Amino acid sequence: MEFQLKDPVLIIGLGGAGCKLAVNIKEKLGHDCLLISHDERDLNHDVSKILIDTSPILNPSAYLIRGVSLGARDSIEEKIKAYSTVMVIANLAGKSGAALAPIVSQISKESGKSTLSFGIMPFKFEKDRIFFSGVSLKRLKTNSDCTVIIDNDALLESNPDLTPDACNGITNSALVHVISTLKNSSLPLETSILSTSKDISDVETSLRDSIKMLYEDASPNNIKSALMYVVGGNKVPVGVLNSMVNTISGIFGDDSTRVSMSVTAGESSKVVLLTSIEGETRFDRYDPLGFISKDNVLDWDEPDASVKIDLNLDQIE
Repeated sequence: MEFQLKDPVLIIGLGGAGCKLAVNIKEKLGHDCLLISHDERDLNHDVSKILIDTSPILNPSAYLIRGVSLGARDSIEEKIKAYSTVMVIANLAGKSGAALAPIVSQISKESGKSTLSFGIMPFKFEKDRIFFSGVSLKRLKTNSDCTVIIDNDALLESNPDLTPDACNGITNSALVHVISTLKNSSLPLETSILSTSKDISDVETSLRDSIKMLYEDASPNNIKSALMYVVGGNKVPVGVLNSMVNTISGIFGDDSTRVSMSVTAGESSKVVLLTSIEGETRFDRYDPLGFISKDNVLDWDEPDASVKIDLNLDQIE
């Protein structure tokens, strides 16, 4: 089974990076866009938006943002009801994205929408964000028909000379490229990992870098299909393209693993690899209790949240 876009499509951006990507994709593809965040600066765009108002708290926790967002549930349902497909783009490395992704994806699922989600994971050195992002990703995957994971940390480990901003720029560009080609392709109804490389002249080297990035996140034995986007591939000899497909097929070493290629035009050359994963990834270890099935967890239905309660209590001397 594969996920296919159905018009009309609504792109929902959550958190800082999620909002920027949603606006960028709207400009490229023309789909409607909805931005949701607790930070007004993320919503500084001329599109539909919902502010999760946590005032007067200046530095709200992710749990508080999630709790306040429950009050916006009706507004979110109203915004998405006219659409067939909801595309959720969440920066799980940020407080807003990680807090809101489980809520928004759950609303989309309960509304009967086809839900495609993209989760951007934190760098490993952001230790205070890893646990919460892992829990949010688990719920995001549960609520989505198809989930694509973007791991900036894997790119940084493969290219230690890159700055965090450069990593963000490379992976965000790859994500936009994949989404822009969805009208002409489909995705497996499974978890997929997006891996890529820097812009370099040699696409075979770019492929090796993409595979190296993939190895940081999952075992090749867990890969069920691979879609290879060759940006600038229209200038690459056919023999080289054929060799790249054979290389990937040989690495995965499973006759049931499906490998396909999409060649697009581009000024620079690089490979974007989208692989569907069945089994464990390193993100499952972000939550130490993540191996426990939700069927054996009493409080799975509602994600953890805190709410603002104003109590006028008299001080007792």
